[in-house]
Amino acid sequence: MHASASKHTASDDHILTLLRSDQTFDRGFRLLMSVYKERLYWHIRRMVLVHEDADDVLQNTFIKIYRGILQFEGKSKLYTWLYRIATNEAITFLQNRSRHGTNSIDDASGLLSSRLRADEWFDGDVLQRQLQGAIAQLPEKQRVVFNLRYYEEMPYEEMSNVLDTSVGALKASFHHAVKKIETYFRQADHL
Repeated sequence: MHASASKHTASDDHILTLLRSDQTFDRGFRLLMSVYKERLYWHIRRMVLVHEDADDVLQNTFIKIYRGILQFEGKSKLYTWLYRIATNEAITFLQNRSRHGTNSIDDASGLLSSRLRADEWFDGDVLQRQLQGAIAQLPEKQRVVFNLRYYEEMPYEEMSNVLDTSVGALKASFHHAVKKIETYFRQADHL
């Protein structure tokens, strides 16, 4: 994992160098998309669950990145900045959908679960489908923290930068999420 991080740092430096010049900006942005598109897609997909929604949110994410990349000051790692934008776009999408489509958190998580089952792009096995169902039942903040920690293996310090939350609060959210997922699986075994 450490070698991968240093590889991304080298490519991030190259991407940022290309983006700082008018002559190479387009090439730099295409490289940024090439390096991060799949990782950001799956990060978003784990939050919104449905392929078409993830594509829409990813497109909005890259529009925001395109408009804001020249303001990136390098105070955080590039991927931290990109994940913050992707996370915020996914959360905004979920909040808008919740406001316009469902009345309660329970309805929203039920909607996510049913949409996951009906999603032709989701080809996971039964256990993976159950895990995604359990994650869909989590409150939004816990779902985001669980996904970043479990799937992205993001350190709490980086997550703190992405979500602008203390490390202690993130650890507590992750712990609560894991307990709820364990409970979900125990209950599923008794059905």
